Amino acid sequence: MSKNESHKGVIPVIPELLAPAGNYEKLVTAVHYGADAIYLGGKKFSLRAKAGNFSEQAMRAGVKYGHAHGVKIYVTVNIIAHNSDLTGLEEYFLELQDMGVDGLIISDPGILSIAHTTVPELPVHLSTQANVTNHASADFWLKHGAMRLNLARELSLKEIRQIRVRVKGELEVFVHGAICISYSGRCMLSNYMTGRDANQGNCSHPCRYSYSLIEEKRPGEYFPIEEDERGTYIFNSKDLCLLEMLPQLVAAGVDSLKIEGRMKSIFYVGGVVRVYRAALDYLRDLPAQAWEDPESICIPEECVHEILRTGTRSTTENFIKERPGSSEMIYTSSRAVQAYEPVAVIRTAGAVPLVEIRNTLFDGTVIEYMSRGVGVAEFEITAMTDEEGGRVEKANPGNRLFLKTVPDLAVGEVNGILRRKKAGKKV
Repeated sequence: MSKNESHKGVIPVIPELLAPAGNYEKLVTAVHYGADAIYLGGKKFSLRAKAGNFSEQAMRAGVKYGHAHGVKIYVTVNIIAHNSDLTGLEEYFLELQDMGVDGLIISDPGILSIAHTTVPELPVHLSTQANVTNHASADFWLKHGAMRLNLARELSLKEIRQIRVRVKGELEVFVHGAICISYSGRCMLSNYMTGRDANQGNCSHPCRYSYSLIEEKRPGEYFPIEEDERGTYIFNSKDLCLLEMLPQLVAAGVDSLKIEGRMKSIFYVGGVVRVYRAALDYLRDLPAQAWEDPESICIPEECVHEILRTGTRSTTENFIKERPGSSEMIYTSSRAVQAYEPVAVIRTAGAVPLVEIRNTLFDGTVIEYMSRGVGVAEFEITAMTDEEGGRVEKANPGNRLFLKTVPDLAVGEVNGILRRKKAGKKV
């Protein structure tokens, strides 16, 4: 069966798992936990200017590392460009081609045209910013040089299926991560409120702010803005999570499943990638008869439980089944309370591994190792020593220490993440 077909009773092609990387460490983490491809941005022309992003040297190293592990690297060049933004673009494209990147993510038709003129052999993936919501638009972009389309997040599964039937190019769908208050991320709130242009990569995220009202003749008196008495975060959407919709998306013939999060932590990137990797591997191993009714396929419960331990704002399936309502918002705060937090990353494996501390840690703490897949192993720290052998009672972020645990941590791999449950928090 070809990539673009989805006949019932035939095992479909499992889509690419596409993960974000805001810096080199996040790239390494995403590769470790099973991404098939990584998307990242350089220091210019990218919509996540505050993500850290990659210098030319770091990007070259990232491409080399990804390719050494069989992982593709796509580079975002997805700003909505003004005339001045085009300066240096041809040279940048030639640099990317020289690095050996596997594709460019573009939203602006002018930038797309320049890419085809300058580096015609580099594949172009159309960004969600281009707002592809119908098969006619999809056909237009494919005819004008895009080989892959990241469909708008405002589409239902039915609409995705309809586009799949009508076009032959690759289709990519966001399955997890933050959702903007505006259509396909084209938001102007940041421009008006802070002067930072979201469409140039400098979003200040005003959709996560808490708002109050001032009456004209009562300066200094602030009145809370409430919706059904629930809170004041009136623009703050829950995070997208289509984990349980993966069987239907796979059966629909989607080619790539994309995770949002270039500005998120390695804990988030690693945690989300490992769950989606495990879910896709589960689907890959199903017999052909299971695909006679994709809607009856259930993602393993351990995957569902684990994804809830890595989120930031609770979850919503957004438009995939029906138009979202007020229940898809989180009104009481900018983030949901999290039950787990990272404590360390393994740098040298072994029964007593060398780790890099990410949150304050003490002897006697019970920690969990996030293995590849969704398995979690529990350990108790019995001693911490520095690289000179000195005993450490309290570990601080940035410290590199050896951890002695019960049982020992021999199962841990380099770049694996250690976490702990926060005191008093429900799973």
